[in-house]
Amino acid sequence: MRAKIIRRVAGAVALLLVAAAVYLCFWPVPATPVSWPAPIPPGYTGAHAVNTRLSGLRKIDIGTEFGPEHMAIGRDGKLYAAMTSSNLLRMDADGGNREVFANTGGRVLGFDFDAEGRMIAADAMRGLLAIDTGGTVSLLADRVSAGDPIGYANSVVVASDGTIYFTESSTRFSPVKWGGTLEASVLDIIEQSASGRVLAYDPATGRTRIVARGLSFANGIALSSDGQSLFVNETGRYRIWKIDGHANDLAVGSGSPQARVLLDNLPGYPDNLMRGRDGRIWVGLFRPRNPAADSLAERPFLRKILLRLPRSFLPTGELYGHVFAINEEGRVTEDLQDPKGAYPETTGATETADRLYIHSLHAPAIGWLPR
Repeated sequence: MRAKIIRRVAGAVALLLVAAAVYLCFWPVPATPVSWPAPIPPGYTGAHAVNTRLSGLRKIDIGTEFGPEHMAIGRDGKLYAAMTSSNLLRMDADGGNREVFANTGGRVLGFDFDAEGRMIAADAMRGLLAIDTGGTVSLLADRVSAGDPIGYANSVVVASDGTIYFTESSTRFSPVKWGGTLEASVLDIIEQSASGRVLAYDPATGRTRIVARGLSFANGIALSSDGQSLFVNETGRYRIWKIDGHANDLAVGSGSPQARVLLDNLPGYPDNLMRGRDGRIWVGLFRPRNPAADSLAERPFLRKILLRLPRSFLPTGELYGHVFAINEEGRVTEDLQDPKGAYPETTGATETADRLYIHSLHAPAIGWLPR
C-alpha cells in the first residue's frame, strides 16, 4: 500500500514537472526576443567611481502624490513635476504653494515649454500634448500617419524655431495595451527589437515626421547648444546618441554620419536627459546593470522563458541612486551617486542656480541638493 502511494505521488510530481516545463518552454508570450551583443559591464570605475555625493538628499513634500519622473522650471519660474496619478504639479522652487496644474488622464514622462509658455508634454498613454497656462489640455499628435500611431511617447524638447522633438520608446508595446509604462518597457527591453524612434512635430503644419528609428527603448532627449543636433538616450542598450535634427527616417545603426554613439556601455539604464547650466547635460540612470541580464543578451530563448515567470524574477539590478553630467563631447563632468538607493530609481536631474532637483520614477517626495 505504501509503495503504491509513493508511486502515485511520484507520478503526480512528474506530471507537474512536465506541465511546468511545457509552460516555461511553450506558453505564448507577446515578445519575440532577438539576440544582441551586450558589451561587458564596466562597473563603477573611472568617471563613475563609487561616491556618496547623492546621499542625504533634502526632500520636498508632495502630499499623497508619487513618482516625480520628470521636472522642469517653467517660464513663470515655478517648478513643475509629472506624477503617476496623471497630475502635473506646480509649486514654488522650495515646494511652497503646491497645486495641481493639470491632469492629462494618462502618464506624462517628459515635458518642455514653448515660446508661448505652453507646456508641451509627452504622455505615454495619449501622445504629444499641449497644456496652456490655465491647465487646459489639448492633443497635438497621436499618430505619424493614418496607419502609424504613436504608442509610447516619452520625452520632449522644443527647439528655438518651434519644432517639437520627442521620443517614442517603442512601436511594439504601448502602455495602454500592455498594462502601463513599466510592463510595456519590460517587454520592449527584453525583446530588443529596437523599434524606438525620434519624432518631430511641426506646429505650423500639424505634421509629424520620423527623424530616426532603430533605438532600443528611445528615452530622454536634449538639444545641442546650436539647436542642430539631438542627444537621445537608448535605455535598452546603455548608451547615448547624437543625432542630426534634420535627419529624415534615419536608421541609427546604418553607419550614417547623421547619427553616432556619443557615450556607450554605461553602468546603468539611462533615462532622462536635461540641459543644465554652463553647458552641462544631466543624465539619470534608472538602475544599475545586472550581469545576469547582460548574460542573456545572446540567449533569446531564455529571455522568452523569463517572460513566463513572475516579474519579481527579472534581473533588474539593485536600487542605486545615480545622476551625472556630461558636456556635448560626451565627457563626464560631474558624477553623483547613492549606493544605498535611498531615493529610488533616479531618472534625471533639473539644475538651477540654487538647486539640483532629482527625478525619480517611484519616490514619494522630490529630492534635491543645494548647488
